[in-house]
Amino acid sequence: MAGSGSGQLAYIGSFTSEGGAGLTVASVDPADGALTVLSRTADVADPSFLALAPGSGTLYTVQETPDGAVAAFSLRDADHPALLADPVPVGGDAPTHLTVAAGYVFTANYGSGSVSALPLGANGVPQGELRSVRQHRGGGPDADRQAGPHAHCVVADAGWNWLLAVDLGTDSVWVSRLDHSGAAPQREVPMPSGTGPRHLTFHPCGTWVYVINELQSTVTVCRWDGDTGDLEPLHQVGVRPPGAGGANAPSALVVSEDGRYAWVANRGDDSITVLALGEDGREPRFVTTVPCGGHWPRDLAADPTGRRLYAANERSGDVSWFDVDPATGVPAYGGALPVTAASCVVFD
Repeated sequence: MAGSGSGQLAYIGSFTSEGGAGLTVASVDPADGALTVLSRTADVADPSFLALAPGSGTLYTVQETPDGAVAAFSLRDADHPALLADPVPVGGDAPTHLTVAAGYVFTANYGSGSVSALPLGANGVPQGELRSVRQHRGGGPDADRQAGPHAHCVVADAGWNWLLAVDLGTDSVWVSRLDHSGAAPQREVPMPSGTGPRHLTFHPCGTWVYVINELQSTVTVCRWDGDTGDLEPLHQVGVRPPGAGGANAPSALVVSEDGRYAWVANRGDDSITVLALGEDGREPRFVTTVPCGGHWPRDLAADPTGRRLYAANERSGDVSWFDVDPATGVPAYGGALPVTAASCVVFD
């Protein structure tokens, strides 16, 4: 939903606990992708991840705090989002991700290792009573990062039949069938041990799922069956150049609309990895990396045209943009907008 006279809009989340403004709205210049701030609001603490409900005119944010919550903003005046109601508790600690599907908003609660389902009212506002909280169990071999479950991402499939929750702590993806109670328990799908899965993205063909691994700088390629909800890990591909040293923690993965390329944001290397996905998406191949334009890219997003990428660089406090070469998939730096403690970018 474009704002009055402003064309394309970007919504940027940031950590208020780190000095960020909360929710920033920026216009997008169609000629070069440059961002210009239109408004800011700190109505929600630490809105580190955002999601738009298609066609609803509503923007949802997490409140990534120990008493985690979800908030809904009206985009009737898209340049100046208006908080629709007080944030609603999710019954979990530090929600890092959310998705809207089948009349619910689902959150992945990193601190408590759980997934929450909140029904949405007719006005798009999460209802005050939780429908369910699904607690993950288990851990992994990394004693510092995997002593217990840490749900980090929750995504619905294209048909809104299944919910996939990625858990960094348990080295697994938890698959549930979507139903009128929120998310029915289904099964845990183990990922390679010690990889620390963080996020997942579907290939446009619907057959392949890419799981980005924070602890080992890899992507696990999985086969997906949307009829049965079966997720089968097949193989992995690295996201760093040969011989790369030092600590690195991939944060986000974006797949191009035509399914030819994927891009991965790397915290530590402060880079964006380019992967060529091959003819059908089954065999990603490392191509190159380019600097992310800042420090500690927590999120990576493609604009609706698919011609540009935007990196939310948390520690340098900016959002950088890149023009993507359609022949090679390689991004070229275009510029940056200062946004303190930037954590997420979504487009209307």
